[in-house]
Amino acid sequence: MKARSVLIGAILATLAAGSARAEGLAAPLTDKDCVGRKGDVRLIVQVGALRSNAGEVTITIYPSDPDRFLAPRGKLLRQRVKASAPMTQACFNLPVADAYAVAVYHDANADREFGRNQIGMPTEGYGFSNDAPTRYAAPSYDAARFMVKPGDNTIRIKVRYPR
Repeated sequence: MKARSVLIGAILATLAAGSARAEGLAAPLTDKDCVGRKGDVRLIVQVGALRSNAGEVTITIYPSDPDRFLAPRGKLLRQRVKASAPMTQACFNLPVADAYAVAVYHDANADREFGRNQIGMPTEGYGFSNDAPTRYAAPSYDAARFMVKPGDNTIRIKVRYPR
């Protein structure tokens, strides 16, 4: 069990290294809130189940190449936004309609690192697109990937906190 915990912590560390407020009723985002070159594809990521307004939420978009998922320098886009419990959102202009995967973490202390304890277990909340499972390790790209179509797209990611 300890080895599994360390593995989860190590993989999630890669996430950081690659580095209306009611649920579903966040303020609308404008074009200036979006990162990435403006085009015909836009993704809004809503990160829910945040426990506090402390720190920021880091949202990382990965392209359709499974080898880049959670890999150092594998990200397509990243945005850090002030945490706003219970839901924070961010906007991304994507290059094309395609498959993508998203990883998030609630950087409650705003140190821009994914917090872990001495044995590598997460100390901050995290989540993945498709609510991909993380029972024994970080999810595979296939578990987290989703399709984006031309126009506006919205996904929701639930943050999981360590016990």
